[in-house]
Amino acid sequence: MNAKQSKDPLNGITLETIVKQLVFTYGFEHLGSKINIRCFNESPSIKSSLTFLRKTPWARKKIEELYIRALDNKTFI
Repeated sequence: MNAKQSKDPLNGITLETIVKQLVFTYGFEHLGSKINIRCFNESPSIKSSLTFLRKTPWARKKIEELYIRALDNKTFI
């Protein structure tokens, strides 16, 4: 049987993976300028960012949209 593959580019990708990839690619400083969220601009860390993003749907959506745009533009190494 053939399994249907999801068209969702975020399917199977954890929030932690998304944040780590964005931080690796842009760094916290540039990421904070692209998306003005305090967890990227004031004492940033992966852990604090994940905590905030898991509790804040609008911020998570912005991060996911940036990740998808980066995928589309082949920004990631």
